[in-house]
Amino acid sequence: MNELVFSVSDFVGVFNQTLEFAYPTVTIQGELSNFKVSKGKWIYFDLKDEFSSVRFFGTIYALPGPLEDGMLVQVSGVPRLHQTFGFSVNVRTIQPVGEGSLKKAAALLQAKLEKEGLFDPARKRPFPYPPRRIALIGSKESAAYADFIKVLGARWGGLEIIFCDVQVQGEVAAGQIVSAISACNSLAEPPEVLVITRGGGSADDLVVFSTESVVRAVAASRIPTLVAIGHEIDTSLAELAADQRASTPSNAAELLTPDQTQEKKRLQAQYAALAHALVTQASNQLQQLRHIRTNLTQAIGQRLSETTRHLSERAALLTALSPQAALQRGYAILRTDQAVVQSIKQLRPGHKLTATLQDGIVIATVENIQVK
Repeated sequence: MNELVFSVSDFVGVFNQTLEFAYPTVTIQGELSNFKVSKGKWIYFDLKDEFSSVRFFGTIYALPGPLEDGMLVQVSGVPRLHQTFGFSVNVRTIQPVGEGSLKKAAALLQAKLEKEGLFDPARKRPFPYPPRRIALIGSKESAAYADFIKVLGARWGGLEIIFCDVQVQGEVAAGQIVSAISACNSLAEPPEVLVITRGGGSADDLVVFSTESVVRAVAASRIPTLVAIGHEIDTSLAELAADQRASTPSNAAELLTPDQTQEKKRLQAQYAALAHALVTQASNQLQQLRHIRTNLTQAIGQRLSETTRHLSERAALLTALSPQAALQRGYAILRTDQAVVQSIKQLRPGHKLTATLQDGIVIATVENIQVK
């Protein structure tokens, strides 16, 4: 029996075909070691445990964020036997696992993004209150979605909800969330606020909200963002990058909308206060008008009395100074040729005079003139 002999290249090809059929993808967990980035694009590292080590190769786009040796990670990829470099796994995704590694990865990414200013409070934008159009990114099957919609509807109706159904954990979650954020920002009529939500869970469940791609997408959104993750112990990096965070999905609905019952009470109280203010103002103005009318009546009466007295005094003076008054005191008005005689120089003996007295006229002739 002849033994089958392969050339090196043929063996590599057959081996890779066998691997591809048996293990199209594999997920391996181990301790990260010898991690390095080459030319700003390629990544190389090993995963090891107590007994073995496996080499990995990929691009920086597979990174969830900064990593360092010693972290426990899960790597999904395609196992390959390279003709020159030997066996390795081509990386598709990398995910830190375990509380210590997750916290370390988040701390490294947070420090990196803080230097870029992604968490700067000056970047935070306000929301319209209440908004008319809301984009909601989350899982439709989750309690977070149901809680948000229920509380929102109970507090304030008539809002338009644009819902993007995505996975909120697992390998595809980050890509779906980033795509949903991009889609909402690309709408011809974008919403006024973008809400990203999910319920509580373990650190492993919530890790997608501290991946670099999701955090950068939240920070880059042109629509103001509200991130509501149902946990209180830790804060995800997406929450730090958002314009506002909410402790739970229900709290997110409360932050976005007023309570219509309380709003009705507030409006009723404002209406009552306004009505009372109007009645009080009208009463005060009516009282002022009455006071003005009284003062005006008194002023007119006083002015009329003063005018009447003044006219009476003038009339008495005119009467006292009138020619008729002088006639009544025994004086007479002498005229000659229709002219009033004011001096004896106007007269000659023989001139005819007309003397006007208080009760009649006397016609006389000048007989003699005596000069004083």
